[in-house]
Amino acid sequence: MNQVQGATSADGNIQEVRHISYRRSLLASGAGNLLEWFDWTVYTVASVYIAAALFDKTDRMSSLLNTLAVFAAGFFARPLGGIVFGAMADRIGRRAVLLTTMLLMAVASFLIALIPSYEVIGGWASAALLAARLIQGAAHGGETAASYAYIAEIAPPKRRGLWSSTVFLSVGAGSLIATFFMALLTQALSTDDMQHWGWRIPFAAGGLLAAFAMWMRRNMVESVELAAEPTPLAQTWSRAKMLREGLKLFMYEAGSTLTYYTWVSSAAIYAISVKHMDAHEAFTVSCYAQVIYLVALPFIARLSDLIGRKITTLISLLGIAITIFPLWSLISTAPWTLLVAQTIGLILVGFITGAKPASISEQVPTRYRTKLFGFFISLAVAFFGGTASYISTWLASIDKAWFFHVYLIVIALIASVIVSTWKNNTGKPMSEIT
Repeated sequence: MNQVQGATSADGNIQEVRHISYRRSLLASGAGNLLEWFDWTVYTVASVYIAAALFDKTDRMSSLLNTLAVFAAGFFARPLGGIVFGAMADRIGRRAVLLTTMLLMAVASFLIALIPSYEVIGGWASAALLAARLIQGAAHGGETAASYAYIAEIAPPKRRGLWSSTVFLSVGAGSLIATFFMALLTQALSTDDMQHWGWRIPFAAGGLLAAFAMWMRRNMVESVELAAEPTPLAQTWSRAKMLREGLKLFMYEAGSTLTYYTWVSSAAIYAISVKHMDAHEAFTVSCYAQVIYLVALPFIARLSDLIGRKITTLISLLGIAITIFPLWSLISTAPWTLLVAQTIGLILVGFITGAKPASISEQVPTRYRTKLFGFFISLAVAFFGGTASYISTWLASIDKAWFFHVYLIVIALIASVIVSTWKNNTGKPMSEIT
């Protein structure tokens, strides 16, 4: 009897230690995600100043569009990084990939901070910026594939949605801090100082803070699913099956990423460059909207654990398709209009991002998860997320902003059709997902 009680107690202690390790790993993964997304997002919110510093500024709109084109190029490097690091995640582990991608992201960010201006080295400034963004893009492709799978695999099955919310909490926090940083800088520095050197400060800060995130990630546990033997059913996926499921992921991500970047970054750029809203006020109210979004994420994610990922995802896609025209039309020179429009838009975005790692991980067996995420998710982000700011700004500059809204609605509706075919795997152990 005592032996049985001792064994039970030992098992309980082991489980408790394991849960503590998983929670620490969750925190470490989130901290690294935050810093990576700070580095990634600060480019977008500083794009007006980068355009003036690293491109020919004789044509203001042309230099801004060129800056956004480089932003898009970084996205197109993501599928390559996703393929390489997605395969590595299956061979050497999720943890090693998460460490490597974060280091690459930080190095590229620091390089951007040091690029001489266009006036000093001419077109080489633009070329150096492109090279740094390509490195960042490849790192992001690998980070996304590994982190989505990692969080879903270590999470308790009944709280997988809630745990998954930490990914976009850290993503949103990184984006928020980047926006807030720019708001502070635009208030503290003159326009000339911002254009000459102020915009470089957040890039340098992101590079320096990488050491702390690396230290936090050093003791992350490996995903238990990585070492698990694939089930017999999981082994039956043919190449045709993988392609079909990959294309479904691609179209799902098309709707997810297009709506995300529309409301996270494109709205503020539109308000500043097209509606001529004061930059400091636009960045400030954008911060407020993102704070509300972040507070809502865990609650929305927990709701997905209760009613299912399919329902919450459809609420997001269909809700954004219905509201994009009235909300975008609301934005004017008055900061409150951006606050209201962006807050509503981001809350709807939260219904898809809150539990996104859980949503897509529950549709793909462990054996294929990082491979499919690495290529198809990254490819969709490149085509639809990376071009969102460029396309919306360009169309607005020629008085065709409405066409972008139609484009978003069509993509969101296609993604909704894909989601409607999902299996209800909410709460299932990952080993049972076939």
